[in-house]
Amino acid sequence: MSHPASDSTLKSFLPVSEHGHFPIQNLPYGIFVRKNASQQSPAIGVAIGDFILDLAVLRQNGFFETPHLKGQDVFSRSSLNAFMALGRPAWREARSIITRLLRIDEPALRDRYDLRAQALLPMADAQLHLPVEIGDYTDFYASREHATNVGIMFRGKENALMPNWLHLPVGYHGRASSVVLSGSQVRRPQGQSLPDGASAPVFGRSRQLDFELEVGCLVGTGNALAQPIPIAEAEKHVFGVVLVNDWSARDFQRWEYQPLGPFLSKNFITSISPWVVPMDALEPFRIAGPQQSPDPLPYLRHQQAGHFDIRLQVSLQSSKMASPQILCRTSTRYLYWSFAQQVAHHTVTGCNLRTGDLLASGTISGPTEGSYGSLLELAWRGTKPIKLNSGEQRTFLEDGDTVSMTGWCQGEGYRVGFGEVVGTVLPANPQ
Repeated sequence: MSHPASDSTLKSFLPVSEHGHFPIQNLPYGIFVRKNASQQSPAIGVAIGDFILDLAVLRQNGFFETPHLKGQDVFSRSSLNAFMALGRPAWREARSIITRLLRIDEPALRDRYDLRAQALLPMADAQLHLPVEIGDYTDFYASREHATNVGIMFRGKENALMPNWLHLPVGYHGRASSVVLSGSQVRRPQGQSLPDGASAPVFGRSRQLDFELEVGCLVGTGNALAQPIPIAEAEKHVFGVVLVNDWSARDFQRWEYQPLGPFLSKNFITSISPWVVPMDALEPFRIAGPQQSPDPLPYLRHQQAGHFDIRLQVSLQSSKMASPQILCRTSTRYLYWSFAQQVAHHTVTGCNLRTGDLLASGTISGPTEGSYGSLLELAWRGTKPIKLNSGEQRTFLEDGDTVSMTGWCQGEGYRVGFGEVVGTVLPANPQ
């Protein structure tokens, strides 16, 4: 099947600026409710320009009578899970129908003003919700540049990468219950840390709160227990991609991570963006990833280019600043381990992924200082404070700081964007 996102000449009857994130080539999915409706029922929507297309309304008007969607009441739900569970043929049928209805040369929706009034809602009149019920959350460590930087800080240049790192996608199981929607409050966590020079830990608020710039893929259809997913089939199980900020308490992490890895330093909150960009929208931006040496074991070897060029950016605005300041620009092209490799490795033991599972990339850093995806790296463990436009300095996040992450794939005259994932740091709860 051809991919509409590859056609740069395709236009919708709704205007979308050249730098807008939601042209007809994108069509990301989300969950919304109408703010001023008497009955605020959730539904699946698709972002198009500054509007949301209500798929429940389209279904009520008979637009999804296709082999894999007919009789499937999946669009009047509080999450995308039921739709995602239908599988790739249903996703592609829905995308084809939505693309056709939004085309500038298609009158079926364009010229039916009564239907447009029901089906199209200005984004300003909608409240977005967490798009997916996330049953399990796995966080990988897939950026070689990030892993190297952190390794240098804590183990020295000669031992920066652990012996296993170039052979497998390192990961750990995170906490799905604390994955929240962009805009949710970020309360500074409390816990144990070992101050420099101390012989015993202390309890208190984290003083080294950090952001982590990541992307996450959402599992659409899973696999049966004891049935691994081959790498050639892995992307067929991925519904789409979101931005992820996996907030991190570095002082807690340094004290707790030996020998089993992060725990309380990561479990307090993880923020994701509200719009899920489907894999078909990313297809035109497929690229070959970094050369992998040594060659990974056969079950991790790609037969085609397995990476995507998603341009990423992080901004910070303190409570004293009038506007945000860009701290980082990078791209998913720097990920060493791809989405497909992460899925194949996760399931090679027979572990069963399920609809709605979130697999995050880990912090994404590039090769230069301005492309590092965390304050730990940008301020190099506090030794190179970042100067803000307000005259303030940062080594880690302070209360009142707002972190904004955004990302997009750049086409010819259009962008396939992810919107934003935003969070503001609030003081720790009183002890």
